Amino acid sequence: MQLVGYRSSGNGSALLISDADADTDGDENGAGATVDPRPVASGDDLAYSLGERRCAGAIDEDGTHVTCDRSSAPYCEYHTSTWVCARCTGTCLKDEMDCYEDHAVYIAAFAPDTFKVGVTRSWRLETRLREQGADRAAHIHTVSNGRVAREIEAEIAERLVDRVRTPTKVASLAAAVDETAWRDLLAEFDVIEEFDFDYGIDLDARPVRETIASGTVVGVKGRLLVLDHGGTTYAVDMRDLVGHELKAGRTDRDLQSSLGSFG
Repeated sequence: MQLVGYRSSGNGSALLISDADADTDGDENGAGATVDPRPVASGDDLAYSLGERRCAGAIDEDGTHVTCDRSSAPYCEYHTSTWVCARCTGTCLKDEMDCYEDHAVYIAAFAPDTFKVGVTRSWRLETRLREQGADRAAHIHTVSNGRVAREIEAEIAERLVDRVRTPTKVASLAAAVDETAWRDLLAEFDVIEEFDFDYGIDLDARPVRETIASGTVVGVKGRLLVLDHGGTTYAVDMRDLVGHELKAGRTDRDLQSSLGSFG
């Protein structure tokens, strides 16, 4: 088995597991492996140990997995895709602009006080916010196409961040949004709609960051999978799992433990 992808909290959280043989060679010979979405919800038990990591290949439109035996992970140069729109600042990077639909500009809050500006197609707004694991958010503009949205985003990004790194998101798991700072920021905009998200994760202390697929699921926030294992709570970036071979059974390797696990 190989873990070849994941679904974040905005898309019905799951680990995507392929039944491909680890010894399969190359793209063509590896076509047609079955992908099984393994849902991860609070209270579920995961019992996988991680093996070698290699390219996760690609999942076709029909849901089958095309394997790859190259050592680069999570993807090799042949299976790395770049969403060009993510780098757009209003000057289209495609041969022809094609984002002619309503776009939303939003501000997202990550506890306690990291505030991010972003853009998405209007109909995906709430899903996109959950995919990122935002704690709070505000829809501040609706425009007719992606180019205008990116221009507005670039202007606001001169004073707010436009991306949030994983360590900041891990820290947010055991924190609350600074209400005063959030309200002061929103006062600068004409807010169309506000969002307040609850991922069902209630922690008193920051979890330990690890790469494991063993333990009881506490919850999923964005692409962070929170697990209880051996008396310690771990935060796992699901992207770090992609490409690993899986074996049934809990991990037996030594893991960093929280101080509370020795109480």
